Amino acid sequence: MKIATFNINNINRRLPNLLAWMRVAKPDVVALQELKASDGEFPAAAIEKAGYGAVWCGQKTWNGVAILARNAAPILTRDRLPGKPGDLEARYIEAAVRGIIVTSIYLPNGNPQPGPKFDYKLDWFARLRRRAKAFIKQDLPVVLAGDYNVAPTEIDIYPTRSWDKDALIQPKSRAAFAALVEQGWCDAVRELHPSQRIYTFWDYKRNRWPRDAGLRLDHLLLSPALASRLARAGVDKTIRGEDGASDHAPAWVVLR
Repeated sequence: MKIATFNINNINRRLPNLLAWMRVAKPDVVALQELKASDGEFPAAAIEKAGYGAVWCGQKTWNGVAILARNAAPILTRDRLPGKPGDLEARYIEAAVRGIIVTSIYLPNGNPQPGPKFDYKLDWFARLRRRAKAFIKQDLPVVLAGDYNVAPTEIDIYPTRSWDKDALIQPKSRAAFAALVEQGWCDAVRELHPSQRIYTFWDYKRNRWPRDAGLRLDHLLLSPALASRLARAGVDKTIRGEDGASDHAPAWVVLR
């Protein structure tokens, strides 16, 4: 079973890129982020024609998350992260697919920091940890997939000082991610590639893609009930270099 996460950065604008990648990669499940489309603007017909069922939570202009399943209908289990009823930003969705719960997470960026946006990021992280802890307690097979907007360690960002003040690499951001993993989650890509510089995001600015000046922001965390099934993991890096590409590339795992 192949499960991928992909910040598509506007699903309608980059729909041809998404469909072409799915035809070649053939993921069984895809967690999408940054749809930048309202619920009614989601390209459900095109996704269905490609052989995928879908659930989604859209938001006009910004945010938006979805889960696609090949030759299956994802069973929606939640379309908001619990813990703050007044938070209506479309950043979290989870669904059951073939006996596994898969999330699509679009964690807040947190810039500028310090400030309210960074506080929101840390609060959102705390809510996510509470949800994740409930999964662990129930010993459920779960993949926490998504764009976490955190480069967890120095090896997850190209050698530079230009991001030092950015929320993506702040000690508090990294500590929040580490606290989540320490619940018992397996960071799948890092588990199989412990010392390799692997990136999933290359900013459009400053020629960062040609220079391979990337960050690893997109993660797939496996619950203890799934970790022993991890067979392969990687990033489809070349997708970032295509015409009209998202500034992210898909990260994926294969489970036995």
